[in-house]
Amino acid sequence: MPQFAPIDTVIPARLDRLPWSAWHWRVVLALGVSWLLDGLEVTVVGSLGPALQRPDTLGLTAGEIGWAASAYIGGAVLGALAFGRLADALGRKRMFLVTLAVYLVATVLTALSFDIWSFAFCRALTGFGIGGEYAAINSAIDELIPARVRGTVDLAINGTFWVGAAMGAGLTIVLLNPDWLGPHYGWRFAFLLGGILGFAILLVRRHVPESPRWLIRHGRTEEAERIVEDIERQVGCHEPVSTKLGMRALPAPSWGEIVRLMVTRYRQRAALGLALMASQALFYNAIFFTYALVLARFYDVPEQSVGFYIFPFALGNFLGPLVLGHLFDRIGRRKMIAATYTVAGLGLIGAGYGFSIEALSALQLSLCWSAIFFVASAAASSAYLTVSEIFPVEMRAIAISLFYAAGTALGGFIGPPLYGAIIESGSREALFGAYALAGVLMCCAAAVALRIGVDAERKSLEEVCAPLGAVN
Repeated sequence: MPQFAPIDTVIPARLDRLPWSAWHWRVVLALGVSWLLDGLEVTVVGSLGPALQRPDTLGLTAGEIGWAASAYIGGAVLGALAFGRLADALGRKRMFLVTLAVYLVATVLTALSFDIWSFAFCRALTGFGIGGEYAAINSAIDELIPARVRGTVDLAINGTFWVGAAMGAGLTIVLLNPDWLGPHYGWRFAFLLGGILGFAILLVRRHVPESPRWLIRHGRTEEAERIVEDIERQVGCHEPVSTKLGMRALPAPSWGEIVRLMVTRYRQRAALGLALMASQALFYNAIFFTYALVLARFYDVPEQSVGFYIFPFALGNFLGPLVLGHLFDRIGRRKMIAATYTVAGLGLIGAGYGFSIEALSALQLSLCWSAIFFVASAAASSAYLTVSEIFPVEMRAIAISLFYAAGTALGGFIGPPLYGAIIESGSREALFGAYALAGVLMCCAAAVALRIGVDAERKSLEEVCAPLGAVN
């Protein structure tokens, strides 16, 4: 990249001073649907778990279903790393179109799989697209949303994962019903419908502009100016601003430079991001990926009824970020992250103990999960918010992908097969021990957040972390 002369720009301040408008709603709907797709994919596989064990479908074991879940997570890790780097180098818009196209193709191929190997490969490819979405979408949304509501909007968008989860649960109830398609064909149609939804979203997403913050970071100030003027025209806001940002465009940092920055200038922020992401990944992936298996193994819930138990669980997870999100802007990031992580961790330990002594019915356990994950969903969403706003624009997408990948690899990749194997053993005590481990790690992450958290509420991204090319 050529070296550009320093510029003084008010573009970030102009984006932050915009009132909330229909334009912002369109951006949120077009981009935020990534979490809905992830929730749909995860829940469909979780709810289909018992059906996929049937000999007239794929004939998988609980352990194989766990490994297929790990293949999905592994693909997501690789996709996040690959597309995160490209989102910083080539642009947010290009990547959030490409990653959605990858997902679309992969989920259709999943419907055509015929054994554990083809199924696991297609799940990995689906995860590859979804993992790439996280980096491109998180960075684009944060760079387009006004600073004063960034926390509220981010958490609400992350909560839409559970709208997808409810959709997935509903799909399996209908498609697995013997009076409709039944398990033999129903599971294939569940994945095909995901592809249809992805195609519809791709058409809408084409109209979202490139991030002006990314454009000025690459020296494309005239293009950024045109986009911001068009946004202001649509919003109807032309109030002048005086807060200027002095910066110059720099070459994209190399991997070596990124590593050096992470272990020197941003080492505390790196420790914070890793603690939050890893603990919430184990908390969610280990439990939710095997939720249907727990219901079937320990409570004899019929496969076609699993979706009914996921509805209250999904509702709690969706409402948590929606109800608590504004507090992350009003009370502050540090206090709210510590509080939600602590409550979620202790709640999981308590509910896990009740499960281990057989004090909870299937319905009671589902209601406990719903209450716990009302808080845990806000906690997990705040981890994505944190890593997307505490690093500079030059490496924002790759930072998101690095911590998503590291957290998922440490906390999520091992969890599903481990929990799947424990469920197959039929030991409630062993499963409680695994739940307790996830709860303790959440409490440890809360302590880290309270100690070294970043007070980013209501601040511009450039104030939270100055660009690498900032000129004082």
